[in-house]
Amino acid sequence: MNPRRKKRLTLAVALIAGVAAVASLLLYALNSNLNLFYTPYEITHGKNDTGVMPEVGQRIRVGGMVTIGSMKRDPDSLHVEFAVHDSAGGTVFVTYDDLLPDLFREGQGIVAQGVLVESGKLEATEVLAKHDENYMPPEVAEAMGQTHEKPTYNQKSLEDK
Repeated sequence: MNPRRKKRLTLAVALIAGVAAVASLLLYALNSNLNLFYTPYEITHGKNDTGVMPEVGQRIRVGGMVTIGSMKRDPDSLHVEFAVHDSAGGTVFVTYDDLLPDLFREGQGIVAQGVLVESGKLEATEVLAKHDENYMPPEVAEAMGQTHEKPTYNQKSLEDK
């Protein structure tokens, strides 16, 4: 092999190795920032179509209805614990150490994002509540078996406001 071909081959191999390294680092970064949506039932029993269950330590989003009577607040801090359930019968316990949204209440749909600390227990970093009585996040509506409909307004309801 002459020196010119050897130099080109070395350059091509180095370029391919560099592109492979960048691609693998990019995929690793994207994978660690991925937040998959699960219902409480899917957390304990796995997804219906694939059977995939979230692993302990994985960042996920869970959506469902806040179970009535499950909320426990610490009077000395912002720490709150509550249960989230869905129509399939799954329940997940959520702990949160920050201010809850103003519209948060028991019996309403929420989406909590955080880390699964053990099976059926989520340590939330963010809790989102629906913004009015006519809206439910599409993922939660689908998980609860309800139809997701866009709110309709007529002229009379706009005049009443």
